[in-house]
Amino acid sequence: VRTIEALTTHRLTATTRHLEDPESKVYVLTMEGLLFEVDVKTLETTQLFDLVKELKIVGAKEHFKGAFTAQGRLVVANNTYEEPEFLGTRSAGRLAEYDGKSWTILEENPFIEVSGKQNPRVGAKYGNPLYAVGWDRASVIFRVLAGGEWSRYRLPRGSHSWSHAWNTEWMRVREVQTERYLMDAFGLFYDLPALVYGGRVWGIRPVGSHMRIVPDFVHWRGLLVLAGDQTDNAVGQPQSGLWFGDVDDLTRFGKPTGWGALWWSEPVKAGETSDPFLMTGFDKKVVHFTQDSDTDVTFEVAVDFLGDGTWRPYGSFTVEPGGYVHHEFPDAYSAHWVRVRADKPCQASVQFMYN
Repeated sequence: VRTIEALTTHRLTATTRHLEDPESKVYVLTMEGLLFEVDVKTLETTQLFDLVKELKIVGAKEHFKGAFTAQGRLVVANNTYEEPEFLGTRSAGRLAEYDGKSWTILEENPFIEVSGKQNPRVGAKYGNPLYAVGWDRASVIFRVLAGGEWSRYRLPRGSHSWSHAWNTEWMRVREVQTERYLMDAFGLFYDLPALVYGGRVWGIRPVGSHMRIVPDFVHWRGLLVLAGDQTDNAVGQPQSGLWFGDVDDLTRFGKPTGWGALWWSEPVKAGETSDPFLMTGFDKKVVHFTQDSDTDVTFEVAVDFLGDGTWRPYGSFTVEPGGYVHHEFPDAYSAHWVRVRADKPCQASVQFMYN
């Protein structure tokens, strides 16, 4: 055990492999957005970037949480989110990538976790995915990097208890058994595929709802171990110990439920198609439509039941000016993904609720 003296005064939130010299160096990210390069043999430490300046975060408190290197790039996440982000008057969250030469801002929404798989037998070109978890006021944003290309999906929230930067900082994506990945996001545990085929994610599945604060989790000696950060002094018994169990115990935590919007009082263009929204793994489902324009607007709902990007029409729902329509899906109806398209420009809200 050695101490990296140059880092002892910093709050470290992520360590990941180096793009150019992975045999002897790593990147270390601090919560305040400083990115360091550390030689693991000599412990020589060099500050490479101040990401607050590099990613143009102005007028807000930075809160960097995740970083991961995959497919020739370093991806970082800053999860700044307070009332100005909810109201749309500020955009201080970030998902950004570095190719060894320059930075690119991918999103100005808050992102928490960036993680993935490093399987040299498979290689990045053939399916080693990188996952990034973020959100906005509408729903959870799930980004996937596969074969060098980014995809964007949306997931439901399990609870609004995780609607501030501080409350989201412990969400994780981890390998919990051989080739089995688990994600904790906004009060829901999900199974994730370890590999992605054809650039499409079709194996994501909710396994249980929960209200725990889980700083991290790991598979150890055949057991799933959940760390704890329960600081509820209201009952006089804060619990910050470890929980030991089986991965399948998560199915007994709580039935998967949640809600999330594709558009939340947003301007929508004619013919604009929403992000895919997760549909599988939930029981009863309803979708709500509203729109504010001077004419009727028809919302076309399509589903991808194979999960390979093949979309088929489900139905159309016409909403009058300033009107409201909802649709209840048949019990147990499911597809991997659902998406919506509006036939005319409008100010629209489209929200799914699962229970």
